[in-house]
Amino acid sequence: NNSKAGLQIPDSPPPLFIFYLPFLIRSQLFESESSTYTYLLADLKTKEAVLIDPVLETARRDSTLVKQLGLNLVYAVNTHCHADHITGTGLLKKLLPGCRSVISKHSGASADLLIQEGHTLKFGDFALEARSTPGHTDGCLTYVLNDKGMAFTGDALLIRGCGRTDFQQGNPETLYQSVHEKIFTLPGHCLIYPAHDYTGKSGSQICCWGAGSTVVQRALDDNACSHSVPHFP
Repeated sequence: NNSKAGLQIPDSPPPLFIFYLPFLIRSQLFESESSTYTYLLADLKTKEAVLIDPVLETARRDSTLVKQLGLNLVYAVNTHCHADHITGTGLLKKLLPGCRSVISKHSGASADLLIQEGHTLKFGDFALEARSTPGHTDGCLTYVLNDKGMAFTGDALLIRGCGRTDFQQGNPETLYQSVHEKIFTLPGHCLIYPAHDYTGKSGSQICCWGAGSTVVQRALDDNACSHSVPHFP
């Protein structure tokens, strides 16, 4: 827990730590202006770590956390180009030398590593597999832990909803296919962690959705008919 770790990070809520496996730590961090979740994953044996969807305004907080835990941040990863905030990968590379930035090759953005479907990012004994999940943007990637116990879906799949498809390369039919073929095919126990939530929820689980999720279908039908997403930001 936080007191045991002895963490003191000013001007930010305390991070939540979950020891998912004996040697894997998962911390969910929050940026309130854009309601963005940033995730820190680390192998406690090798101290290698990955940060998913860092935000510029909270990059120093994240850097402080990495240093206080004695970790070596090897990758700062983006699930896609976010329209609501600036990524923190550039600043993190300055604060934590040796860190490499990562984004989809189809995003149109620059990074140290431009990856696509099937690419794996290793950190210690763990790895994240990239799955291409376009529809919100062309460059959306979902990152799946190598034991398929966790998936970081960006804006492709939120909690009881999905990302907007009425701007920045959005396509509801493509997103529907991505969610059903690349995310809903994961095991039922797989934990789903999105890039955003606007109601205080922290995650969901594949078994809670069901392969024929009417929630996603309704959101995408709304997109296709009206080109807006009134219920799912």
